[in-house]
Amino acid sequence: MECISVFDMLKIGVGPSSSHTLGPWRAAERWIKELKEAHKFNDVEKISVDLYGSLSLTGKGHATDYAIMLGLSGANPETIPTETIASVIFEIKNTKTLRFNGEKEVTFHPETDIIFNRKFLPFHSNGMQFSATINGRKIKSTFYSIGGGFVVKEERTNHKRNVQIKCSFPYPIEKGTELLKFCNDLNKSISEVVLENEKSIRPIETIDFELQRIWNTMLECIYIGCHTEGNLPGGLNVRRRAYDTYQTLKSDLPYNSPQEWLETIRKTEVKFRQILKWVSCFALSVNEVNASLGRVVTAPTNGSAGVIPSVLMYYMVIENHEADFNHIKQFLLVAGEIGSIFKKGATISAAMGGCQAEIGVSSAMAAAALCELMGGTPEQVLVAAEIAMEHHLGLTCDPIGGLVQIPCIERNAMGAIKAINAAEMALDTDPKNVKVPLDKVVATMWETAKDMNTKYKETSEGGLAVGVNMSDC
Repeated sequence: MECISVFDMLKIGVGPSSSHTLGPWRAAERWIKELKEAHKFNDVEKISVDLYGSLSLTGKGHATDYAIMLGLSGANPETIPTETIASVIFEIKNTKTLRFNGEKEVTFHPETDIIFNRKFLPFHSNGMQFSATINGRKIKSTFYSIGGGFVVKEERTNHKRNVQIKCSFPYPIEKGTELLKFCNDLNKSISEVVLENEKSIRPIETIDFELQRIWNTMLECIYIGCHTEGNLPGGLNVRRRAYDTYQTLKSDLPYNSPQEWLETIRKTEVKFRQILKWVSCFALSVNEVNASLGRVVTAPTNGSAGVIPSVLMYYMVIENHEADFNHIKQFLLVAGEIGSIFKKGATISAAMGGCQAEIGVSSAMAAAALCELMGGTPEQVLVAAEIAMEHHLGLTCDPIGGLVQIPCIERNAMGAIKAINAAEMALDTDPKNVKVPLDKVVATMWETAKDMNTKYKETSEGGLAVGVNMSDC
């Protein structure tokens, strides 16, 4: 059984896509590691990269070529100053030279050394092949970005080995029924069971530090999005809306940091009709930052990064002004576990399952986490996740221009609202009366993903992507 940590489901990285940006970035890092372990890195004379399937069809809009160059240059997506990305790419394009892993210069022509192949490789929709020329001979290595920043090799044995953490959780969980059994046997909440698993592989101090770092990144992302105006990059001329919405909602209380800003929002009198606006504002802000190559938390993907932080902000701003780090920790632990159940039983890759695999999963994660914070039993928490996903089944991924903007940004706001609604409904539900369990919805989602036409799986070959003329935007 795969041991998927909360920190596998919630990763810090650079937008706009976990599968098309963060995944290829990490794949480039892994390829460099392979070369070093084989003692071939110093002998590399030339490098090139072939992109296949969805990575090729929507790679330009998802900045896959940028991610490849940054990964090959040795930059870290968690720490690179995002304002330097444009200059790094410009330097590579202008000099036709790439500083390989920051150690040695190699000739690199992005226009010809990153090849966009329309065909699909058989193992996964997001395939890429790295090639190095050594002593006049090419050696190749193929990777697949399977969603959420996860990267695997083609072989099935390697697929399992590379995705899982080298660990054995005391309470291994693959399905919702197994999670509930542990909760009942141990008389613990879902977050408490998940925490016990996390403690088996890292100290509690590290867990708290990393969860705080994740939350700080989420909050900073919301803050930046609410305070940045103008149009998003990419050519669609999409105007940032979080800034405009925030201007209609903000108070006049002073603040000097994201943390102080949060406290001013908590002190702002929120009328009933403004609640939806605040939630939408939070969600839009995150994905506008994501669309502009900003730093976000993959939750479980970059395209759906706004749902979880906006629902957590809803809890802290609307439901509980006294909420502290312990509540944040509880929320993120539950969300991560629910996400891992979907990843094990279905997919979190839009290239494999459409947007139900991204917004649908993130909405289910947020609904479950909110339900526990609001006093839901473990059974009700799973009901919340089931309700949220049930009403995202069949959602396609058809981004206009291959950009993570239309309809992706708005979908985060809709997914957040659905998550809150699902949590409220679950709290009023007797689980004994539920007809469709979470595990059935997970299985149905996977069957739906397999039945979905390929053109609706992040290829920009169907739906809105072909129904809307780029020039009209």
